[in-house]
Amino acid sequence: MATNAPRVAGRHFLQIPGPSPVPERILSAIARQTIDHRGPDFGKLGLRVLDGMRSIFKTRGAVVIYPASGTGAWEAALANTLSPGDKVLMVETGHFATLWKTMAGKLGVEATFIPSDWRAGADPAAIEAALREDKEHAFKAVCVVHNETSTGSTSRIDEVRKAIDAAGHPALLMVDTISSLASVDYRHDEWGVDVTVAGSQKGLMLPPGLSFNAVSEKALAASKASRLPKSFWGWEEMIAAGKSGYFPYTPATNLLYGLDEAIQMLHEEGLDAVFARHLRHGEATRRAVAAWGLENLCTNPKHFSPVLTAVVMPEGHDADRLRSVILDAFDMSLGTGLSKVAKKVFRIGHLGDINDLTLVGTLGGVEMGLGLAGVPHKAGGVAAAMAYLAEGKREGGAKAA
Repeated sequence: MATNAPRVAGRHFLQIPGPSPVPERILSAIARQTIDHRGPDFGKLGLRVLDGMRSIFKTRGAVVIYPASGTGAWEAALANTLSPGDKVLMVETGHFATLWKTMAGKLGVEATFIPSDWRAGADPAAIEAALREDKEHAFKAVCVVHNETSTGSTSRIDEVRKAIDAAGHPALLMVDTISSLASVDYRHDEWGVDVTVAGSQKGLMLPPGLSFNAVSEKALAASKASRLPKSFWGWEEMIAAGKSGYFPYTPATNLLYGLDEAIQMLHEEGLDAVFARHLRHGEATRRAVAAWGLENLCTNPKHFSPVLTAVVMPEGHDADRLRSVILDAFDMSLGTGLSKVAKKVFRIGHLGDINDLTLVGTLGGVEMGLGLAGVPHKAGGVAAAMAYLAEGKREGGAKAA
């Protein structure tokens, strides 16, 4: 397409917390010619990606793949398990937890919100206390965002599971892993999760357009009694068709090509190596932020996110202005602050198919941008990150990164 704008050399640095950059292997896979979604070759592809996603979720149960954004998978999780007037317990970890609560209300579900200051993940003790008070077991589900993309805080789902069990409560556990799956250690079966929600555009390294539900036997049983309306989102038809690798409607064939390639890439690197790489990059980024003299929005070290860091701006400085300066000067996109923290934070994404040099370039752009925008800071953030990354290499750690 013709444009009067001058060409900018090099590639754009997409360092938002998703969508993450799409590797060439996945782009090439998506570009293949579309096939008959009722033919034998598609059935083989469908079985392969469904089985592959079980390995990513770490489940032996049912997996459903929707041609939709993660918002669709949120709705599917609620609509397949709940009935009008049901009550659910949710935790206000940030913007996306708030959106999920809003959706529940629109569907006719009553959501009780455990409030927070957006600076940590879910508090298992607060969840346990709320469930112990629910003597009549009115709460039909507990809904938690694993990695809150708006704040850079990751909740401990294993501890949430223990809290539910300690309260002796039968509520379903639903978890949003849209920004954490395939980047942060996650264990659907081991942690007793009933519905896991995920999307394609973050750790799975795909463009937006696919979303997922991983479903436990307990959730499937609940779906038999659910009375919320559903058609497109219905598990029953999807799971039945999926047993032979097909969909009850036209699927996103070319994105499934990409998903097949992404699953292969993740296993080639090894999931444990992928998780270790993200942990290293999160720590390196936080060291840069600390060296700049800036503040991490997440204040609980136990909840620091491996996939993004939300940086608090000094008083009187606008995060969106800084982002604009960095985009204009260095062709790099950073994440904006959302709702309660709009203009107060910027978010550095360090997830997906990135390596040490990608991160160093990203932090270099931030450090130069802070200077150009006149944001008070100290020099040396990039150097602090580089020292940490180099030390890891000297020790032989995280070789996959």
